[in-house]
Amino acid sequence: MPTRPEQPPPELLYLLAGDEEDFIAASADLLPADIAEAMNDLPPEGAARVVQALPFHRAVQLFDEPELERRGEIFESLPDERAIPLIEAMSSDQQVELFRELREADRARMLHVLDAPTREVLKLLMSYPPHSAGGIMTTEFLSVPSTWNAAQVVRHIHEVGSAKETVYAIYIVDEKDRRLVRVISLREVIAAGPETSVLAIGDTRKPITTTPLTHREDVARLISKYNLLAIPVMDDGGHILGIVTVDDIIDAIMSETTEDVQKFGGMEALDQPYMEISIAAMVKKRAGWLCALFLGEMLTATAMGYFEHEISKAVVLALFIPLIISSGGNSGSQATSLIIRALALREVTVRDWWRVALREIPSGVALGVILGAIGLCRILLWQQLGWYDYGIHHVLVALTVAVALVGVVLFGSLAGSMLPFALRKIGFDPASASAPFVATLVDVTGLVIYFTVGLIILRGTLL
Repeated sequence: MPTRPEQPPPELLYLLAGDEEDFIAASADLLPADIAEAMNDLPPEGAARVVQALPFHRAVQLFDEPELERRGEIFESLPDERAIPLIEAMSSDQQVELFRELREADRARMLHVLDAPTREVLKLLMSYPPHSAGGIMTTEFLSVPSTWNAAQVVRHIHEVGSAKETVYAIYIVDEKDRRLVRVISLREVIAAGPETSVLAIGDTRKPITTTPLTHREDVARLISKYNLLAIPVMDDGGHILGIVTVDDIIDAIMSETTEDVQKFGGMEALDQPYMEISIAAMVKKRAGWLCALFLGEMLTATAMGYFEHEISKAVVLALFIPLIISSGGNSGSQATSLIIRALALREVTVRDWWRVALREIPSGVALGVILGAIGLCRILLWQQLGWYDYGIHHVLVALTVAVALVGVVLFGSLAGSMLPFALRKIGFDPASASAPFVATLVDVTGLVIYFTVGLIILRGTLL
């Protein structure tokens, strides 16, 4: 089982920040991710003291850690003579993440005093959406001219490798127009003879690339499908703008997954950790969806009011209302979850909606028959054992519940599977088709189906 160095409490890090030697000794065996985790429990001013006590290279490693929270607030507590060199030494993708957290005034001030190359890279990367390949790429990649040989590449790695995000992938560009020609791996370079041309090394097939506006989920699919450690981001002219590395994709996908899970629960995605977001912000994130769902559930009360006469004549039907509407909501939530996942993995597209419908119809009928049979047996068994008296027409009541379950589960499966397609078609995130939303939709229609079946089967007896 993997272990990690024992982590001192954040209070100790804060206190030791006043004694440089003690602090360095206490934190020497800690990985940057461990220090970041400890600092997350400190106030920004305390975390800034820790940063100032760290050796510069370790402070850079710390700010390159995605686990470090509130980086913007920490930087705002640092003096410019410490903050500016740190920004310039950070990897470009983490520079962008930091600048997105800064307040507008601090962003403009720091951008003005950065050196020209860093400033230009930041302007380029911040021009792309945060969830795109361009928004998470780094410009620190290793490229070499197509006229070089393996020995020249190795020598070049020795000279500049420490300043690059990764050297596992080496990008061969045309010496004249700088367009990407090939991608080779470090292993292939090491295994090749010193005088071997880079164009004779590795696979000769066209490299796998992406564009700067490609969504990061699509980039993740490419990296996963082709087992890449990094993927180059290309402009329209075939030039490399940057690369997206697998570790950046892991961080991005974890963020995407968190957002989707929160949307599944019927709320807006949180933009801060749960324990750090204010109660007011939490209420704001949750209130909108809760109000929408509450208004939707009002239709359920309206539907019950519409069938008030039937309920008063056959009170026994009211006993099974929770059973009916929950079964429809559950089947709809299952179908929605399956389709959202299938859309995310590109197992289906919007054009496949009719194929999904053709699968969900028999599935919904089969599931409804299973639940209906259970409901039918339950009513008859309770009546037979004398545990409850459903009246002289208990067989018809059981049949009403069974048939209604088939209809409600079928509708829930069909509605739950089609809703993500509808949302994707009009440009919304399918994850917005959360379980509470589907359940609310099916509640109303479930009541209508239930009492309509009851009117048909029980007409002339209870109704």
